[in-house]
Amino acid sequence: MAERLIQASWQRRAKAMTAAAGLAGQAAVPLLLCALLAPSGAYVLDDSEGLGREFDGIGAVSGGGPNFGASLHILKVEIGGDGQTTDGTEPSHMHYALDENYFRGYEWWLMKEAKKRNPNITLIGLPWSFPGWLGKGFNWPYVNLQLTAYYIVTWIVGSKHYHDLDIDYIGIWNERAFDINYIKVLRRMLNHQGLQHVKIIASDNLWEPISASMLLDPELLKVIDVIGAHYPGTLTVKDARLTKKKLWSSEDFSTVNGDMGAGCWGRILNQNYVNGYMTSTIAWNLVASYYQQLPYGRCGLMTAQEPWSGHYVVEAPIWVSAHTTQFTQPGWYYLKTVGHLERGGSYVALTDGLGNLTVIVETMSYKHSKCIRPLLPYFNVSHQFATFDLKGSFSQIQELQVWYTKLGKPSERFLFKQLDSLWLLDSGGSFTLELQEDELFTLTTLTSGRKGSFPPPPKSQRFPSVYEDNFNIDYPFFSEAPNFADQTGVFEYYVNMEDPGDHRFTLRQVLNQRPITWAADAFNTISVIGDYSWSNLTIKCDVYIETPEKGGVFIAGRVNKGGILIRSARGIFFWIFANGTYRVTGDLAGWIIYSLGHADVTAKKWYTLTLTLNGRFSSGKLNGKTLWKNISVNFPENGWAAIGTHSFEFAQFDNFHVEASH
Repeated sequence: MAERLIQASWQRRAKAMTAAAGLAGQAAVPLLLCALLAPSGAYVLDDSEGLGREFDGIGAVSGGGPNFGASLHILKVEIGGDGQTTDGTEPSHMHYALDENYFRGYEWWLMKEAKKRNPNITLIGLPWSFPGWLGKGFNWPYVNLQLTAYYIVTWIVGSKHYHDLDIDYIGIWNERAFDINYIKVLRRMLNHQGLQHVKIIASDNLWEPISASMLLDPELLKVIDVIGAHYPGTLTVKDARLTKKKLWSSEDFSTVNGDMGAGCWGRILNQNYVNGYMTSTIAWNLVASYYQQLPYGRCGLMTAQEPWSGHYVVEAPIWVSAHTTQFTQPGWYYLKTVGHLERGGSYVALTDGLGNLTVIVETMSYKHSKCIRPLLPYFNVSHQFATFDLKGSFSQIQELQVWYTKLGKPSERFLFKQLDSLWLLDSGGSFTLELQEDELFTLTTLTSGRKGSFPPPPKSQRFPSVYEDNFNIDYPFFSEAPNFADQTGVFEYYVNMEDPGDHRFTLRQVLNQRPITWAADAFNTISVIGDYSWSNLTIKCDVYIETPEKGGVFIAGRVNKGGILIRSARGIFFWIFANGTYRVTGDLAGWIIYSLGHADVTAKKWYTLTLTLNGRFSSGKLNGKTLWKNISVNFPENGWAAIGTHSFEFAQFDNFHVEASH
């Protein structure tokens, strides 16, 4: 009977095969019987009538290496502009008009590391904020179009000159207004500098009004190479399609990287093309390497938020990425025959035009694939059988490699597991998959896929309860001190040539002008550090006010907010000012005043501040002598330590020391 059933199935449906048989622990014959009895959709994969759009790659915002883990095709980095851009500030290569330094921050290092792993990786630069001098007193980067274009072009030229990095695409202004004339000026300046190969992507916001503007302006249409939209919900608009330009989801995901985030990522990687013809999807962000209590904690493809321990976690979105990235490359083409499955989910297929075929099938459920934005309309996914018929040049394919992911219950969970190959010798180019919800299949002619292996990461550890940094480094690898997370302002290693003694090497706040902001930066500069759960602690730091009369600095504990919320940060802040006063406040903005008074303080002189928090009480010392004590503080109960300045002003910090308990 079983043999007749199998024989009949061959005659009626070619060779029905299911890649899930081994995983589900079921025998092949009952599955074939189910395939005969259960409803099934039939889908044709054909290149006879031409191909779809060219695939441009999968990436992440500051990629990866070929056939190992995520294997990203694109790395998009922030062009540091000195302003708060979600979880912190990144330094500009030009803090001031006559200042150029192409070794600040970590983005150049990151791009070089990405190139080592994938020499063909596409590099994109995009500004979020801009240094204040470009605005000529206005919070606006388009006051002088030539000057702003010059600033961006210097970053591109500097990337090549100092780091041998070729930038492939350049953006306008992340999620903010674009200026049509600026885009044209930027193109002309790029061409004038011999950078014709650098393409322009715009506007890194919504599909409109950039698409309509391009249709109304032939020159603008010509100079923009890619329309990039953020969080499009897998949909485009008519105007964008009418431009005939490449359409990218140039920022997407932003979702906590558990199974829900993996489901979100798996769904949109397919459906951004199926629904919206988007040929690239770029995740924000690449690696969650920032304090988890900052906004959008753990919203990276993987997590590495303990530089003090070296611990990291390769999260599920990494392996979801691999289902696409390891088996396609930029320059491949989608087939025209892509679409939705009858009972929920979607499928795409791509080819290199040389006979290779990759098919990616996803059945992510509504419940387990919500992205952080936009709102996801309800849909249903249910158990189904899907039969794929290979036509055209693919009809002669004899074998497909199979890779499988199942999200959900730990007992059923598999991440990027290679299954037995599908043999199509006697099937007439047809195969059937049994599909449950929250699954991902890649079927490919490529045999180069591999999960990759890596040694176990170091064990997770809390931030050290005793921590100190004297900043005594001659030639630092990065401009920032480790573990400090600048939230407003920029704190850099500094060589104090005027002080040959104990304070030759310091940490200096280097901005004296508010940047052109992207977020609501505070009016005070601040850098946080430590364990957010810290409650009882003593912070000690040497401080140096550089601005006479008006200057001021602080140390703080229990700082409870950062990132785009930094302006409303609460905590216990101990300030001293060059006018000879001190102040204790319950917030960064200085509205909640616990104490104030005279202090023997002036500019251009080193002082040691000590702040002690114990339960509901706090006290402060200046140069080891108690300045105030037993001030009651009921809120917040815990938070980071911090240093900072009263305004955008030069100031120095040295011999930072903290002892804490939770």
